[in-house]
Amino acid sequence: MIYLDNSATTKTYPQVVKAMTEALIEGFGNPSTLYRLGLDAEKAVKAARKSVAKSIGASEQEVFFTSGGTESDNTAIFGAWEARKKQGKRIISTAVEHPAVLRCLDALKSKGADIVLLPVRRDGSLDMEAFRQALTADTILVSVMHVNNETGAIFPVEEIASVLSEFSKKNGIARPLLHSDCVQSYGKLPLDAAKLGVDMLSVSAHKVHGPKGIGALYVKKCVHIPPLIYGGGQEAGFRSGTENVPAILGFGAAAELIKPQRFEARDYLRDRILNGIPDVVINSPEDGCSSVLNVSFVGCRAEVLLHQLEQDEIYVSTGSACSSKDKGSHVLSAMGLKPEEIEGAVRFSFSAENTKEEMDIVMDKLSAYVAGQRRLRNAFKKKK
Repeated sequence: MIYLDNSATTKTYPQVVKAMTEALIEGFGNPSTLYRLGLDAEKAVKAARKSVAKSIGASEQEVFFTSGGTESDNTAIFGAWEARKKQGKRIISTAVEHPAVLRCLDALKSKGADIVLLPVRRDGSLDMEAFRQALTADTILVSVMHVNNETGAIFPVEEIASVLSEFSKKNGIARPLLHSDCVQSYGKLPLDAAKLGVDMLSVSAHKVHGPKGIGALYVKKCVHIPPLIYGGGQEAGFRSGTENVPAILGFGAAAELIKPQRFEARDYLRDRILNGIPDVVINSPEDGCSSVLNVSFVGCRAEVLLHQLEQDEIYVSTGSACSSKDKGSHVLSAMGLKPEEIEGAVRFSFSAENTKEEMDIVMDKLSAYVAGQRRLRNAFKKKK
């Protein structure tokens, strides 16, 4: 098997499975109880929190466990709205955010929020001039992803933070809150919440070889937003519900194994495609995150290519797994791709386990399937 859909999810590391199994069999106590079994579970959760906090340059008090990236995004956005809506109504984001952000903004629009979605350029980069023009005195939140999940484009979150600080100082107003969905940059790029200048930051375990169903939200110490989930007061009252101890410990184990690096397999496959297959369009910027390579094979249907490769146990995708049933890609549409380029767009996403030898196999199969599809399409056109 050659797995190239790591932006959708990653293979769980053995160390993660071991940590989770031990929690299920031996350390199954409820962390909220007062006897030894519960206290041991609480201690283990605290250690995992410390590992996750360290992996994003945060303190333990700033990290709250959630059910994943989607809940983290929801908590940050709805929380910011509730905390700041009396100060203003404008929320700025981008047209290429993950649905976990865009659907939140749709909901807030119906509640009176003034939503501005910034455009991106043809290479997927953010239009910073449009961002500056969108800033107004009643802006309360900016939510911009760090790395795009479909193209790997890296957004200048640190620069955005600097612009917000300058804007608030110049106008004598409170700085708008800054949230970043860092689900795709986590584990791939060095991540330091303080250096990025964010107030809130979302990450997810299953993108870094951890378990599904567990994520975290960083909330800067001086930032106060209300909870999304109420109940028994777990997570310092910020996120109630009995802690998912096995998943949390698995997340902690995965966080300990994070080593940000450039994946050479991505660059190798990119060069081989450019040199070996005609009529392709590379949709990922060359200086983007090395975990993602988005390529349009003009004259082909990406969905057909996906299933042809699947027969050889090569797994790729046509876009975000969270919106795979939608028609077309809102990200590629926002970049201005032609319909035939969107139809033929395949996303390859990588982990440290992928090798150049695997990419040679992928290239052999891919070039044959692309050529075959194009022959069939040309033959059909001639008949017409």
